[in-house]
Amino acid sequence: MRTGETQIVTLRLLKGFALLVDDDRVALSSSAQRLLAFLALQDRPRTRTYVARTLWPEAPTPRANANLRSSLWRASRTGYRVIEASVQEMALAGNITVDIHDAVASAHRLLDRTCGCDDILDRRTRDDLSADLLPEWSDNEWVLLEQEQYHQLRLYALEAMAKRLTTAGRHGEAVAAGLAAVRAEPLRESAHRVLIDAHLAAGNRASAQHQYDQCRRTLREELGLEPSDALRGLLPH
Repeated sequence: MRTGETQIVTLRLLKGFALLVDDDRVALSSSAQRLLAFLALQDRPRTRTYVARTLWPEAPTPRANANLRSSLWRASRTGYRVIEASVQEMALAGNITVDIHDAVASAHRLLDRTCGCDDILDRRTRDDLSADLLPEWSDNEWVLLEQEQYHQLRLYALEAMAKRLTTAGRHGEAVAAGLAAVRAEPLRESAHRVLIDAHLAAGNRASAQHQYDQCRRTLREELGLEPSDALRGLLPH
């Protein structure tokens, strides 16, 4: 089996599943994809029993264990070391770079006010935080939980990114980050706030007013609510 030590092995879970060796996509069965994605999101060794029960919760234990063995075998057929497995435990191979790990690390840095983030205030970070986790996978409870957890984290991180960029005077990039937050959750008032702040910092009062009006209309139509006093106070009405 090839170890991939001289090649770059990447697992992408944002926007959809893809296993790449250098720039070449590796074909995997759906069961092997789910096993790799699960182990990547766990980000630590898990017992075989835990993996089998989580991935096949409705199957009897013998069938779940058999499904796990089959998925592990299918993953091994890639010819690359993608899973490290012992008799008791398994984990994603340590040589594999996972995009969501980098995105989560960036998100936590952005949310840490004591941390300098100049090196990640860029388009790549914004794009990663704008992407959904495995958007076409919504048929398992473990996937839904991971999706919601990352969704909430990235919303806060995009807002923090917009604030940092506004403070740095990088208004165009701040607006882009704010727009990404609003697109991800149109009913989130705090996302509209950072976008309005970015427009105001750039001196674009008309754009700020337009964003406020859009927020107000969306809240009214979808929830029957008015914007908060704090948001209303940003602009004269």
